Amino acid sequence: MINRFFSYFLLSSVKYLSAVFYRYDINWLNDNLTHKQVDWSNIRLIVLLNHTSLFEPIFLRIVPNSFLWNISKNLVIPGADITMNRPILGKFFRKLVPGVVSITRKRDFTWSHFLSKIHPKAIVAILPEGRMKRADGLDKHGKEMSVRGGLADILEGFDNGEALFIYSGGLHHIQTPGQKIPRIFKKVKVNLEKFSIEKYKENLMDSDFMKFKSKIMDDLNHRLKNLTPK
Repeated sequence: MINRFFSYFLLSSVKYLSAVFYRYDINWLNDNLTHKQVDWSNIRLIVLLNHTSLFEPIFLRIVPNSFLWNISKNLVIPGADITMNRPILGKFFRKLVPGVVSITRKRDFTWSHFLSKIHPKAIVAILPEGRMKRADGLDKHGKEMSVRGGLADILEGFDNGEALFIYSGGLHHIQTPGQKIPRIFKKVKVNLEKFSIEKYKENLMDSDFMKFKSKIMDDLNHRLKNLTPK
């Protein structure tokens, strides 16, 4: 319980500091849905597309305190071992989200370990690209950005609830990878979309799991290209 209260304190602190130092352009892609009308109580999956910065916790500004309280206990999210092994930053992320699970960028036992941590009340968050976009639009190895298929593995364990897709406009104007001090008083652009996990799976389902995974990746790449704010 102490860990939960401390996590909630940190999550809330990030939320309110973000509100002080940044302006937000929030756009819901759902027809006739405004930010004040959103029901957050049934969200089980969070997908953030266009991963550009370790400063992305400032998107916590978007969510209500009741949801912060929920994720302080139930959020399960994979974190890159390179980041989680950093002495200060890794410790901060573990305190911010006690449910963060360190994984490698390979499909090995660490990914299976992460999947095993998804419990019936879990809220799962994932950044499907699996690495950050650098300022030149490529990853740190100079390769083109695209999503990976981990979401398909996660969806196998979900039969109900809602998904929240967060389409980031990018945060390079605030903090680029490797930059120690972020810029403040900038605008954060984000598109949001919420829909049924069950219907999403039905639209892409295939009896062949590898084809299902391929459909998921194609869908996410399409969303990454077309639904992130410019």
